[in-house]
Amino acid sequence: METKKYIIDKIINNKIRPHLNFSLKNKTEKFTTNLFYTLFDAKACVENNITQLENDFNEIYEIANFTKSNSKENIWNRFLLKLPSILKNLNVDAQEIYAHDPAANSVEEVYLAYPGFFAIAIYRFSHELYLLNVPIIPRLMSEYAHSKTGTDIHPGATIGNSFFIDHATGIVIGETCSIKDHVKIYQGVTLGALQVSKEMKNQKRHPTVENHVTIYANATILGGETIIGENSTIGGNVFITSSIPKNSMVYHTPEIKLKSKIDS
Repeated sequence: METKKYIIDKIINNKIRPHLNFSLKNKTEKFTTNLFYTLFDAKACVENNITQLENDFNEIYEIANFTKSNSKENIWNRFLLKLPSILKNLNVDAQEIYAHDPAANSVEEVYLAYPGFFAIAIYRFSHELYLLNVPIIPRLMSEYAHSKTGTDIHPGATIGNSFFIDHATGIVIGETCSIKDHVKIYQGVTLGALQVSKEMKNQKRHPTVENHVTIYANATILGGETIIGENSTIGGNVFITSSIPKNSMVYHTPEIKLKSKIDS
């Protein structure tokens, strides 16, 4: 019978990823939460929190940047410069949600209780770090938001101003997706690739959504060449793989059959 030591040695010998440090995941989630609170919690001391966030970022960047390709101080300072504009954009996003959702009783409710707003906020944080070529951390941030909200937004996606996500659950927005301004998306929407192939890594695989588009629940829109024209409305449960001209309305027509009359 194999001994415990033999089994332990076999496990150790098969751990072939020397830089796979799971503390990075937990530390990144903590950093992400603290960043959100720093920007929005009225009780948070911004000065103290920024100092702590810098320390936390330096720690997780040291773990993630195992190739030592960039200076962590340079990355943090460049990210810090972006925070005021990120906050400004997120305040506009919150107002957009409040203005268009009749269930929202106050903008404070949006900040505190809306998973769609949380998902947008974490996207905007992770996207800036993605643009700075920070390894792993942006994706861990987006997956943290995914786990909390059910919304999967790749940090590489490009999303404009006044973005509205309602209900949040089940939304997927791919890496090369481009979303312009004043776009509204409801639960279950997929903005994905028409096909999945590793050779397409550096190609645009996901749709473009122009200004003032509304996409209702469970719509699926696929393909890098697919453009949803401005001022269009995409109804629920539609499946789109080609471009839609501006000012369009696309909807699914269900087939309805009445039951045969049954004599009692």
